[in-house]
Amino acid sequence: MFQVRGISMRFQLLGPLAVTDGTEAVVLPAAKPTSLLAALLLRPGEVVPTDRLRQAVWGEAQPATAKAALQSCVLRLRRLFAKYDIEQHAVVAVAGGYRLPVQEDSLDLLHFRGLVSRAVGAGESELSLLRSALSLWRGPLLANVPSDLLHRDEVPRLAEERLRVLERVGEIELAQGRCREVLVDLWEATRAHPQHEGLSGQLMRALYQAGRQNEALAEYRRIRTHLRTELGVDPGAELQRLELAILRGEEPRTPGAAAAVAVTPRSGPEPSPAADGSGSPSPGPDSAVAALPAGPRLPRVPGFTGRGDETACLVAHLRGDARTSPDPAPVIAVVSGGPGMGKTALALHAAHLVTDRYPVGVLLPLTGPDGAPRLADDAAAALRAALPADVDPASCLVVLDDAVHPDQVRALLDLTNCGAVVVTSRMGLAALVATHGPAVLQLGALSPRDSHDLLTAVLGTRRVTAEAAAARTLAELCGHVPLALRIVAARLLTRPRLGLADYAEWLRKDLPARLTLPDDIRMSVPQALDRALERLPAPLAEAHLRLARLTGRITAPEAAAALDVPESHVEELLERLLDTGLVDEEKPGILRMNPLFRAHALHRSARSLGARPTAGPARRALPSGAV
Repeated sequence: MFQVRGISMRFQLLGPLAVTDGTEAVVLPAAKPTSLLAALLLRPGEVVPTDRLRQAVWGEAQPATAKAALQSCVLRLRRLFAKYDIEQHAVVAVAGGYRLPVQEDSLDLLHFRGLVSRAVGAGESELSLLRSALSLWRGPLLANVPSDLLHRDEVPRLAEERLRVLERVGEIELAQGRCREVLVDLWEATRAHPQHEGLSGQLMRALYQAGRQNEALAEYRRIRTHLRTELGVDPGAELQRLELAILRGEEPRTPGAAAAVAVTPRSGPEPSPAADGSGSPSPGPDSAVAALPAGPRLPRVPGFTGRGDETACLVAHLRGDARTSPDPAPVIAVVSGGPGMGKTALALHAAHLVTDRYPVGVLLPLTGPDGAPRLADDAAAALRAALPADVDPASCLVVLDDAVHPDQVRALLDLTNCGAVVVTSRMGLAALVATHGPAVLQLGALSPRDSHDLLTAVLGTRRVTAEAAAARTLAELCGHVPLALRIVAARLLTRPRLGLADYAEWLRKDLPARLTLPDDIRMSVPQALDRALERLPAPLAEAHLRLARLTGRITAPEAAAALDVPESHVEELLERLLDTGLVDEEKPGILRMNPLFRAHALHRSARSLGARPTAGPARRALPSGAV
């Protein structure tokens, strides 16, 4: 603990950065040492790398002698500590960075997190502990810290921690019937965070329970207008159900009232689904079965965009609209498509929309993080454990994610005895279609309009409209593949001063290698496509790489010439490639390779040959037995 003339001192991070003795607080000046202190306190007790500290203090304008400049800044920070009689050796130099040891009673951020942690399972004390935690926040976060990096990366993360606590407090008070008491907090929170659907839903429930139905409906209209104007989307299914319940005069269902579970292999976490569905959700690396809230939060697909026709078709099928008579067999659907096309997201989004029909949901990944198929016994055991024994099986919906072979699915269909099963796969699973007759949805690239909507939903209307031509160029460079578009949007969102045209030019110079997020290697187009190829038999993968040397349009005669195999043999090979989602059928007899997939194949071939990509013809014949 730090001392000032024998008095215990605390750092205050949850507001303007300050030092306090518990009675008076000194707000530090907006200077480089203040940015350095904030960067260290945000990782209390951890070694913060020097590169990270330099970025936090100087941003992109790094000094010529960066190492010496950082040492000088540390010295100035120690002098600042001395000014307030804080121990000068508090900032510790270690290999590769610096560390600032602090305890919970020395930093309000740690105190906040400690109170929140102790509130879990505290019963009647939970509300008071959470209220105490919220009382530690003192105003705009890091208002006196002149660091673009910290305001971009750290402030939103801290604000989200507070919002989660605020939302939990609202749920507790609403459950206790204190709707009038919580109104003031919710009015303030929804105006500070006008697009937060959870807080708006709580305000609607509080107003409705207080007998103010018209005001509750007015709050729904406010957030609907805001979301449409700012993001181009409508409120989620949960808010829509809440509005309908209020209109009907019914008792609104509390979020999370129904049970839902997600299942994931013990071997590690999968990436969370983006709005485009590039990735599989996971409750965590150590969870085999984890309980999750029901409804649209099982698991939630933030800002799902596009796929309107496919969504409507899948929802209608899951509701059984096509059935003319009662049928005890589960409703089955297969959603297939190439890597990064949003299969999982569509399945989950549709499941959110039918929670009134299937309030219990189970998500079961059928492959591990390395892409290897999950063992049949392991998958079956996980599914048995996840399906609740005390609910009607007909009310359960199971998502079997990333199936590799029809037999994987058949073995589990006999176990589910549930109302609906949605299977996602990169393969067409034609044998499963033949034996079980599910609805089939084949996902290709997004339409130009949907690509535009996705970029707009993430970046905002103003930024996309200002560079409309560049936005179209970016969508084309991405081949309208949702995963690629999401990566592009994420990079641009974290670089608000970067123009879309400048980014498109940078991207074009090394496509698709630059379609990767540096802080999460799973968000990577090259890795997704590499893994897709690694799943294929070697001759089929090689055929894909060599067909990329064509212009993108593929016919049987052209493919036979490129692969140096008889035309009578090449048709089967093309059928198998079509089944993988790596090529699309433009019309009978003509296939087309997505330009992004083609760019990846050319670069992969170039890497293996140690040459630059080329569109010239392949010379070497495929090995015998390729088809």
